[in-house]
Amino acid sequence: MLVMPEIPFLICFPFLTALLLFFTKNDKLKALISYLGAILVICAAGILWFDWLKGGYEPIFLYQNTEIVDHIIFVAEIVIMVLITFLCFKYKKRIICLLSIIPTIIIAFAEQININPTEKLEHIYIDRLAMLMCTIISLVGSLIIIYAVGYMSGYHMHHKEVKDRSNYFLALLFVFMGSMFGFVLSSSLIWLYFFWECTSVCSFLLIGYTRSEEAVTNSFRALWMNLLGGTALAIGIFYFAFFERTLSFRSFIALGALGDVYAILPVALMAFAALTKSAQLPFSTWLLGAMVAPTPSSALLHSATMVKAGIYVLLRLSPAMSGNITGMMISLVGGFTFFVASFMAVAQSDAKRVLAMSTVSNLGLMVACAGVGRPETVWAGAFLMIFHAVSKSLLFLDVGATENSIHSRDIEDMHGILFFLPLLAMFMFIGIAGMFLAPFGMLISKWAALRAAVDEKNIILLMFIVFGSATTSLYWSKWMGKIISHPHAPAEFKDITRPNEFVSLVLHAVMMIALCVLFPFVSKVFVDPMLVEMFGMSGQVLSQGVLYILVVIICFVFTIPLLSIFYSHKIQTNRKLSYMGGINEGDNCFFTDSMGEPKRLWLSNYYFANKIGIRKIMMPCQFVSAGILLGMFCIILGAIL
Repeated sequence: MLVMPEIPFLICFPFLTALLLFFTKNDKLKALISYLGAILVICAAGILWFDWLKGGYEPIFLYQNTEIVDHIIFVAEIVIMVLITFLCFKYKKRIICLLSIIPTIIIAFAEQININPTEKLEHIYIDRLAMLMCTIISLVGSLIIIYAVGYMSGYHMHHKEVKDRSNYFLALLFVFMGSMFGFVLSSSLIWLYFFWECTSVCSFLLIGYTRSEEAVTNSFRALWMNLLGGTALAIGIFYFAFFERTLSFRSFIALGALGDVYAILPVALMAFAALTKSAQLPFSTWLLGAMVAPTPSSALLHSATMVKAGIYVLLRLSPAMSGNITGMMISLVGGFTFFVASFMAVAQSDAKRVLAMSTVSNLGLMVACAGVGRPETVWAGAFLMIFHAVSKSLLFLDVGATENSIHSRDIEDMHGILFFLPLLAMFMFIGIAGMFLAPFGMLISKWAALRAAVDEKNIILLMFIVFGSATTSLYWSKWMGKIISHPHAPAEFKDITRPNEFVSLVLHAVMMIALCVLFPFVSKVFVDPMLVEMFGMSGQVLSQGVLYILVVIICFVFTIPLLSIFYSHKIQTNRKLSYMGGINEGDNCFFTDSMGEPKRLWLSNYYFANKIGIRKIMMPCQFVSAGILLGMFCIILGAIL
């Protein structure tokens, strides 16, 4: 019987590492445990890949008899419920605890349902989509942890008002990673729900790390929104198990794809839960509030793990949403979120806010691709997820390092950093290029989604993608223009990035470049067969020949930051001052005009904050999106009743 011990290792080892870190106070020992833990997780993921390839790339089903583990999970669910209830009463948010108590009771009843005795439920399922998620979690998640070790020591030097609980913070990162492994590998709906709740609680605790009033408020907002999704998920699981007498996630998807009457509502409820986890409108505000947490947690929540859990579920459900009301409404919500969030990103000058809104926007496009439920759109959605995980993690970590060096994360303060922080600027260039420049993977995926929308004759989604993509180019262009501009004045900042932070940034950048160069290979060997597993056919939009041509162009694009670094010192020492209609004061900021008055030169982007800022248009957009979802459930309930 196949066992594959690396699977329980990937799930359980991060929890054990977290427990060890929680009780470790010595900084050097914390760093050693974190580094070893991250490296061992990557090695275990590599062994999983080796065993899976040795088995011929075929789906693997494991662990039928898990009574002891089921009991442990049930006890852990009770512990989570008690913890949430305690914290809700402690911070006087009592009503929120109902969103933990009610679904826990529902899941307890679901576990007591008499399951079909002929069914042999495998609790672990490995296929290409699961392997893709494991790769993202292990590589990006581990690099974020490596970065976090050095970052947190510097964080508490600059934020002395925050109590140093870095051992607790690092422990939460490992718990988060273990929960995500359990989530993406689970084939049991009960296990899926448990790990879903674990990620919700971890994100809540990470966002509230500083314990400031703003952090507590934002953390509880994230908690109730994710618990609302968890409640919908629990109801869907109970409904499906009650009528179909099974708790198999694979059976859930298969019956949904066949249009089984008892799977229609559960599919809609699970898709709704995925919208909350992936921060789609009207639930986007929890992800924006996550920025109060230290940068590593922002990177973890926005790129590799938390939000990708929702995308993973929707990609799994895509065959069950193809051509029905659930898929149509989900794609509409995703397209609307992509369009609106990209507009709101234009109005942000705070780099982390731009990254946050960009995350919401790009997640919207992934949701739209999954909702359409065609092989071509899932092809696009898979590559969007891959490129977004690496490039957005790189950008978040790089912004954190830049903020430590220039003491600001305002994009306007990054004017000309290519010439005095060249390495950080190069990483930023690579991350931004991966997000929007042609012919990088994100842009190719957007084009594929656009092509699929045309084939579907979905005019509304088509317009959302067209105008959302145009606006995306605007805010990324503004940012890139800032970092490569000629600096106003001689550099007064010093790069204080720690070696372990640089290691993480370099490896992120290497992964980004490797993904771009290996794009055709990944498509042919991995993503296309994944579509065959899901739909019975492939759906690649671009031919292999076109992809190879794009790779050649990409190689030339990457020479820009490398050449800039090579010449940055020469440009900085031979700086030419601008003529500003008066007597220059020795830099590019101050001059005396013809009337003898001192003047200052301002060169700044315009952000339309009073026109399309978050405060202006977020709430109306939330009402629109909520109306779409309400309409979906009304139609589904009307059809069932």
